[in-house]
Amino acid sequence: MAVFFQVVLDGLLNGMLYALITVGLSLIWGVMDVINFAHGEFLMVAMYVSYWLGFLMHADPLISWIASGAFVFLLSVIIYKLIISQLIGKPALSVLLATFGLSMLLKNICLNRFSPNFKLLSDTYLGGKVIPLGDIILPMPQFVIAIASLAVIMYIYRFITRTKMGWAIQATAMDRDAAELMGIDTARIFALVFGIGGACVGIAGGLLPMYMPVHPEVGSLFSLIAFVCVALGGFGSIVGSLLAALLVGLVEALVGFYVAPIFKYVAVFGIYLIVILIRPRGLFGW
Repeated sequence: MAVFFQVVLDGLLNGMLYALITVGLSLIWGVMDVINFAHGEFLMVAMYVSYWLGFLMHADPLISWIASGAFVFLLSVIIYKLIISQLIGKPALSVLLATFGLSMLLKNICLNRFSPNFKLLSDTYLGGKVIPLGDIILPMPQFVIAIASLAVIMYIYRFITRTKMGWAIQATAMDRDAAELMGIDTARIFALVFGIGGACVGIAGGLLPMYMPVHPEVGSLFSLIAFVCVALGGFGSIVGSLLAALLVGLVEALVGFYVAPIFKYVAVFGIYLIVILIRPRGLFGW
């Protein structure tokens, strides 16, 4: 029984990481109707920022995540101003191809500058530390990321549901034209939402070097899982993204352990297809 609880715990911890990555993508998709194919590459950039701060300045990821989140926030706003804003209102394929090209650009820049080799910080403060809970082991790096993810998601949820800016974001997501008639600067809202989406994945990427190596392809799988979680939870739904990410983490862990690791993503995509067939808008879609 202890083994089962260990697998469930690992699944929930991974699910919380997926949730933080997914919330940013969900906001962008739900509010702006933009499919950001570069979301995984933003995670990769954040991991490189955190890694190099640790390698060159001995800043632990427990601190450098702040710089990673801020850097990707600014990068996202700049990209919105230079690229995405020019494509709002154009055919959806235009934005999709632009963000796909952006993902290739970021990936190849890092590949050229940093090589395809895996880079791992060896002396992080929490690296390798665990808390024994009877027969269950709680890995500290994953636990800290899970707590940070929950705190960020709760803050964003409160921001969206309890503040005037959050209400403006919801209004823009529901009807952009009506929001503009009410005096809402929707271009500013879009820039903010794109920045928040980047900051979420930037914080996740800033913390990941505590236990995960960084390389130019590291964001690809996370990006794919985030797209699945967004579709499962519902576009623009923070609660839906959280629950969908936890479900994906649990399914991935249970199937990977009790069936075979090669089948864990088969199960994840199988559940995704079933939910989408029954409820195309996802579990909590707007």
